Amino acid sequence: MIKKITLSIPEISCSHCTSSIDAALRELDGIQSVESSVEKRETTVEFASEIISEGAIIEIIDDIGFAAEVISR
Repeated sequence: MIKKITLSIPEISCSHCTSSIDAALRELDGIQSVESSVEKRETTVEFASEIISEGAIIEIIDDIGFAAEVISR
């Protein structure tokens, strides 16, 4: 099943931040799309929930140095 979540990532401050987040997530199996916004300080992810979990997505973002919290599903 394809799910969509929006994550608040307050540390996003530039396009390099969004590029790093987007690139890290796109490498993962099950990720369908990723779109990050500097202005909103958010990332929206569409993913196959049978392949990857919300927790795994948040963990990857944490591993590259950003704190993320789900703000909508």
